[in-house]
Amino acid sequence: MTKTTRSRSTRQKTAIIAALVEADQFCSAQNLHARLQGYGERVGLTTVYRCLQGLTETGELDAIVASDGRTLYARCGQGAGHHHHLICRQCGASKPVMAAAVESWCAHLATQHGFTEVTHSFEVFGICPQCSMPTAAAT
Repeated sequence: MTKTTRSRSTRQKTAIIAALVEADQFCSAQNLHARLQGYGERVGLTTVYRCLQGLTETGELDAIVASDGRTLYARCGQGAGHHHHLICRQCGASKPVMAAAVESWCAHLATQHGFTEVTHSFEVFGICPQCSMPTAAAT
């Protein structure tokens, strides 16, 4: 499947997308499966993985690899184009960002070494402003 090809719609796919939209942050397949079970959806973990992979391949979802090695998924919005993410290590909140300097550097690096058909992934992990604020109890 190419990024321009849409996969067929199924009840499971619709439920997974709805759970991701509601979560409004990157989630693991296991977390999504638990959410779906909590909603009373009858969908197996293998189906969740398969659906997430298909949605990522068609460009309907973004996938990142977290610092602990887990693949996390989010729906950043249709037409978002190629972008990167700032992701909070504490709460999981994410912000899609454009990074022209990264794009330029990757193109230069590929050209310098004779590579073609280059892809890349670039995420920045940190602590978001809300999680960085001292709590009232700590003051």
